[in-house]
Amino acid sequence: MKRTVTTVSLLGLIFWTGCLKKDKPEVIPTISPLEYESSPASFEPEEEKEEVKTNQVSISESRSNAITKAVEKASPAIVSITVTEVERGYNRVMDPFFSRFFQMPSEREVKSIGSGFIIREDGLIVTNEHVASKSAKKIMVALSNGDTYEAELLGSDELADLALLKIKEPKGKMPFVKFSNSETAMVGEWAIAMGNPFGLFDDGQASVTVGVISATKRDFRPDPKDPRVYIDMIQTDAAINRGNSGGPLVNSDGEVIGVNTFIFTGGTSNGFVGLGFAIPANRVKKIIKQLEESGEVALDFDPGMEFTRMTTQIVYQYGVPSIHGLFVTSVNKNGPAYESGIMPGDIITKIGDERVSSEMHAWALMREFEEGEKMSITLARGQNQYEAVLTLRKRVKGK
Repeated sequence: MKRTVTTVSLLGLIFWTGCLKKDKPEVIPTISPLEYESSPASFEPEEEKEEVKTNQVSISESRSNAITKAVEKASPAIVSITVTEVERGYNRVMDPFFSRFFQMPSEREVKSIGSGFIIREDGLIVTNEHVASKSAKKIMVALSNGDTYEAELLGSDELADLALLKIKEPKGKMPFVKFSNSETAMVGEWAIAMGNPFGLFDDGQASVTVGVISATKRDFRPDPKDPRVYIDMIQTDAAINRGNSGGPLVNSDGEVIGVNTFIFTGGTSNGFVGLGFAIPANRVKKIIKQLEESGEVALDFDPGMEFTRMTTQIVYQYGVPSIHGLFVTSVNKNGPAYESGIMPGDIITKIGDERVSSEMHAWALMREFEEGEKMSITLARGQNQYEAVLTLRKRVKGK
């Protein structure tokens, strides 16, 4: 009985205490606006915002580098070239009267696409000869901004595989790129190939691939049936594909170090396998200067001799040894060849340090020399070999 009373009294005390707490008003501390603004915790969200913004700016700045700046500098001067040629052939036609097939001559227009780049504000364009040759009926060029112009061929050189075009009626000054000194090109430095592979230029932007200069001074004759000889080529692993021909190979300063010309597949496929080649800028500048002046490329000196490739007929007719080289057919008595001791019947085997493979190859090697220089030629006469040194003199016009 005593225990029960104590329990009831305790419950009553708890209930009364709870009521007291419920009835007592809750006191909420007030903070003045001044005190709230001066609270250190209140600045944390703003600091975070500012930090995020700073990080975004630094990330954007880090994305911009030498390559993106070079591309931005050179892109406006890159052009897509569409060439229309007339292809002539024959079609087999059935004559119902004679019930026989006849070969009828036919013509059709064929379009090809390549790349090029503007080198002067008046619209002078450099590209490959195999992109725009003398057989071109119509040449159209498109800039990266969407403008399209018709162009004319000022001159082309099959041996060097270079052509010079000029935009007809340009709208104001054209964007252009500058040539660099290709002799200063370093193996391992960045190389940027720009152009129109597979005709993708329709979207208004030139394609860009990046690699390095893999090697310099590479000599090639890719096709034995093709007269073209490529000397001192720049090798790169920047991807070059069909349609890139004639486009520039650019360095990290946005200057042209070469003209993209061909790829080497090693017989594995028709696609790029990491071996692309460009004509060095110094050679390009020398050739396009002549193309602009005369429409063709000629030596500025006269070697004073004529030659032809060795054949079995020449071996039997003149009784000369069967040696791979060039047979000297005539020598000008007032020219450097005669003065150096070269005579008709001699066989040229080397020009400089290079072994001669064809007439075209010989002319390409001679282009490496200039008026006033000395050119050494290795010859075979009978069973003996000797070296002649020609002192090159300026070519006399008309002779």
